[in-house]
Amino acid sequence: MIKFLDLQHQYSTIKEDIDNAIQTIINNSSFVGGKELKSFEDDFATFQNAKFCIGVANGTDAIEIAIEALDLPLGSEIIVPANSFIASSEAVTRSGHKVVFCDCDTENYSLSIESLKSVITQNTKAIIAVHLYGHPCDMDELLKIASDHDLKIIEDCAQAHGAEYKGKRIGAIGDIGTFSFYPGKNLGAYGDGGAIVTNNEKLAVKSRMIANHGRIEKYNHVFEGRNSRLDTLQAAILNVKLKHLEDWTNQRIKIADFYSENLKEVSEIILPKRSDWARQVYHLFVIRTDKREELKAYLAEQNIQSGIHYPIALPKLEAYNYLNKADADFKANNIDNLLLSLPIGEHLSLESAETVVNAIKFFFT
Repeated sequence: MIKFLDLQHQYSTIKEDIDNAIQTIINNSSFVGGKELKSFEDDFATFQNAKFCIGVANGTDAIEIAIEALDLPLGSEIIVPANSFIASSEAVTRSGHKVVFCDCDTENYSLSIESLKSVITQNTKAIIAVHLYGHPCDMDELLKIASDHDLKIIEDCAQAHGAEYKGKRIGAIGDIGTFSFYPGKNLGAYGDGGAIVTNNEKLAVKSRMIANHGRIEKYNHVFEGRNSRLDTLQAAILNVKLKHLEDWTNQRIKIADFYSENLKEVSEIILPKRSDWARQVYHLFVIRTDKREELKAYLAEQNIQSGIHYPIALPKLEAYNYLNKADADFKANNIDNLLLSLPIGEHLSLESAETVVNAIKFFFT
């Protein structure tokens, strides 16, 4: 079996360090806050080239807290790419704002700059730049647009830990960035977890207060916040994994490069393209084919797991029927039935990747 994701294999390679980290937390009975959390926040901020990091309960909370910290006028329009997980958009509406969809680029799947420009109005106050599949958005263009229209940029980095735009780590290039540590992410916890990063001290303080009941010190509540904390056990696990993330990422890139080189002659599939300025960390390697379902079934017969990200574009979800954008002329609306994610991760060897390639070539022969 060539697994799409193999967390058991990952654990086996770092078992001693993980077990020691967990046992230390249990021995100390330090389950919320503490030095392990601060250590991870400091280390992750350094890793992402950010001045500040705030651990929170999950990636969706991270986006909601980031939006709240920006203190936008209630009912502001926030632009979200049509090809993403619903967390990117539900955080907008659950924060009392209006989601506006823009299209995605069909080469690297990040948001389309031209489509973004076409949906900006006088009510637009922010952009959620989703670094989808681990490929960075064009941040220079986004920063220019934000400057021209007085907009805030929230970087949704849930799939892009360690990704780089022109040699600079994403996350703190815009105003504020959010991360998910869901177990299947490139850097994943053993449960839910998330983080916010920024170079803006005011936003960092506000985010931390929102996540901790509107306070900085115990019982001194400046405003009503919420309870969204990264627990110490997860922080300790993440800090063990963080030390290995660069090696794991390099293996993902190696597998992606192998796929790209060895599948380029298969005319029936469309491969993703990595921009010259991007360090893509390949949370997912997504191809397109008119025979998606048939290929997926064939790969399964060959004991090769695959996935679909995402089978329904956001504007077509029942949750957004009220926007009447299911039939919008978005490329995202037209390719969701073509997308197929091939297995990728540090667990995959080049030999396994070759097996995947050979199976795909045979299917289309």
